[in-house]
Amino acid sequence: MAERSGAPARPNITEYTVTELSGAVKRSLEDGFGYVRVRGELGRVTRAASGHVYLDLKDDRAVLSSVMWKGTASRLSMTPEQGMEVIASGKISTFPGQSRYQLIIDSLEPAGVGALMALLEERKKKLAAEGLFDPERKKAIPYLPEVIGVVTSPSGAVIRDILHRLRDRFPRHVLVWPTVVQGRGAEEKIAAAINGFNRIKDGDAVPRPDVLIVARGGGSLEDLWCFNEEVVVRAAAGSEIPLISAVGHETDTTLIDYASDRRAPTPTAAAEMAVPVRSELLADLLNKARRLVTGEARIVENARVSLRAAVRGLGRPEDLLSGSAQKIDRASERLTSALQTQSNHANAKMAAIAARLGPQILTASGRMNAERLARQSARLVQALRVRRNMGANALVARRLSSAPLVNLMASCRRDLTRSGDQLALVAARDLARRQERVLRASRLLETLSHRSALARGFALARNRDGKVIRSRKTLSPGEPFTLAFSDGELFAIAQNESEDRPATMGASHSRAIKKLSDKKKPPDSPQKSLFD
Repeated sequence: MAERSGAPARPNITEYTVTELSGAVKRSLEDGFGYVRVRGELGRVTRAASGHVYLDLKDDRAVLSSVMWKGTASRLSMTPEQGMEVIASGKISTFPGQSRYQLIIDSLEPAGVGALMALLEERKKKLAAEGLFDPERKKAIPYLPEVIGVVTSPSGAVIRDILHRLRDRFPRHVLVWPTVVQGRGAEEKIAAAINGFNRIKDGDAVPRPDVLIVARGGGSLEDLWCFNEEVVVRAAAGSEIPLISAVGHETDTTLIDYASDRRAPTPTAAAEMAVPVRSELLADLLNKARRLVTGEARIVENARVSLRAAVRGLGRPEDLLSGSAQKIDRASERLTSALQTQSNHANAKMAAIAARLGPQILTASGRMNAERLARQSARLVQALRVRRNMGANALVARRLSSAPLVNLMASCRRDLTRSGDQLALVAARDLARRQERVLRASRLLETLSHRSALARGFALARNRDGKVIRSRKTLSPGEPFTLAFSDGELFAIAQNESEDRPATMGASHSRAIKKLSDKKKPPDSPQKSLFD
């Protein structure tokens, strides 16, 4: 049917709104590419605050925008990083808000073990360059820890193996920090457990561990990947508590093994490294105790043998001390004799002094001192009178008043009286002191006088000149001498020891004795003053 002339032609094309067209394109892509697997390298990787992850898959010629919802991202066993080659599985859809298509990822996995190993090697070099694997950072594991901290899953067989091995070797107090050891977020929890043990202080309610064990059973590289994360490695390297890593089997190696202070091939081996075998320790202790006792016994026996040999070489004690004993006896005899001689000399000297000392000398000395004191007192009184007169005349001449003169005379009189009293007191005290000294000297003289010795039965021999006879050798045969006793004197004549003493004296002897008797008794030896 022809159109009216002059009216514009209308094409037979369906008209869509923007929203309708965007929805149609979305349905076409989703129907045409229901589920796809895409291999590529991760470019931009962004984690939103909501938990969704936005990333780009690229190769050398194209870029595919991708999104991973929060639930899917939380189930990943690895952390997507830029430059990682991955295989993403999901469906193609569009984002109408920006008119672009995108891949909604349901799963993400590395593109083979080679990619993970390359990433692992790159991370290992980076952390090694920071010094986290240096041997100088390693701490020694304590020989016998009191408390052992274990970071592992509480439901696995690993914790049972560790506890069983510790119970067999040496039971210790064990603290378990339960955590997941696989899957998304495991690395954060493992690092938090290591740091949590290090934050425990001495004296807290929970005891601080002496050593830590981070353990997990075997698995694939993807299963153990959380122990390769930087947060776990840095926590292990920064631990102040010595740490033993026991991740996987003997052939499994993760980055925490390089950062830990000691690596165990298995969790059971970690328990063996943490504590010694109690039975072996007891056996070694008993062996050392036995060796100690044997060594001490050998030392004592050697010392006993050496002592016996030394005793045989020294000889008998009597032989060693006999010479010294004889010297002591000889010195003792000489000392006794010397003391006796010194005593005799002192007695003789004292007797000579006593012969010169008499009470009249001390009395005369005291009398002289008393006279001197009386003269000084008289001079003092005269001086006081002169001073009083001079003072009185000066006051009269200056003031021409009798009252000051009377007062001055009264004051001088009081001073004179007081001075006289003091002088009398001093004189009496000095005289009493001197009398006491004279009395003591007189008593000493009586004690030291030869008359006291005569009273005890001794006799004093004098020759015809009145001198004391100190030895019989000074007398000649036939020479008369005098024997003084306490109650009188006797006259005698010296005779040789070889001559026989006659029963009766001859006429000559009788006449000599009578002649001596008729004479006046010789006076005592004149006493000399000590001051002569």
